[in-house]
Amino acid sequence: MQLPLSPPVKPMLAKPVADIPPGQIYEPKWDGFRSIIFRDGDEVEIGSRNEKPMTRYFPEVVQAVLANFPEKAVIDGEVIVADTERNTLDFEALQQRIHPAASRVNLLSERTPASFVAFDLLALGDEDLTELPFETRRQRLVEALKDAKPPVYVTPATDDTTEAKRWFEQFEGAGLDGLIAKPRDIVYQPDKRVMFKIKHKRTADCVVAGYRVHKSGPDRIGSLLLGLHDERGVLASVGVIGSFPMAVREELFAELQPLVTTFEGHPWNWAAQEQGERTPRKNEGSRWNNGKDLSFTPLRPERVVEVRYDYMEGVRFRHTAQFERWRPDREPATCTYEQLERPVRFDLADVLNGR
Repeated sequence: MQLPLSPPVKPMLAKPVADIPPGQIYEPKWDGFRSIIFRDGDEVEIGSRNEKPMTRYFPEVVQAVLANFPEKAVIDGEVIVADTERNTLDFEALQQRIHPAASRVNLLSERTPASFVAFDLLALGDEDLTELPFETRRQRLVEALKDAKPPVYVTPATDDTTEAKRWFEQFEGAGLDGLIAKPRDIVYQPDKRVMFKIKHKRTADCVVAGYRVHKSGPDRIGSLLLGLHDERGVLASVGVIGSFPMAVREELFAELQPLVTTFEGHPWNWAAQEQGERTPRKNEGSRWNNGKDLSFTPLRPERVVEVRYDYMEGVRFRHTAQFERWRPDREPATCTYEQLERPVRFDLADVLNGR
């Protein structure tokens, strides 16, 4: 490729803040794979956060880039997958697109096609734009992609704080992850946290139903497995908490030993597991870390913990939850999905098309 910027380029990053900062340009925070895409004529490379190309996994995005990008361009954005039935983002389906088999990749490109949402223009033609202020890059991006058609989009943006607050409340219903705030005059700084992200934070009381040990030793807690009771009263796996100081990991291990039990009679008893039940899987392995053992030690589901989470993806926490406090005053049976705040439904197509 003969471009002003050669792959790989690390993306510019955002640091979390509690509130929406004033006087900036605001965009929805997309929940997908961050990607800088390079096009030089017939050559396309889809970059990633870890600088490894994702080009082979998204052949339909490559074709969309060839049809919609300028002849020579470097554009920062997000690869997403939409659930067309629920009209919301589907991160789980996006994860499944990373598959070693070409036949599977091609099949999924038809079943769960991806889109690309552009939000920064780093190079156009032979011009490196990274030293220009973001406000100018944004204007150039809109102009460069003014004729782009789905599945290539330009993210909505506003400098109105009131509008940004409305987006923050409403767009979550379409599966978005919060807001990004960008200073108008910021130059593009790869791998630097110079933007701001504002994400939803909520709490939930969950049942602790098991643990995994820490990689540093068998007598330290690595993570606690969390459950919520569904409408049938079945304890469903919703995620984990795992960020503890080392001393706390040792204390927790000793503290939880009296609750250690067998899988016989446990709500996640493998012998009783029905196909499709929302529980961890026996001898589960990680698709992202081959050989990693994700089996766990079962606990009697008697302790309740309050956790912080940002939002749900389906029936599970989208990201790892954070420990808030123990709740000895709560009965495990009262820890249900009913306590969770449900975002108002919002049409993903309206977000993508700036309506």
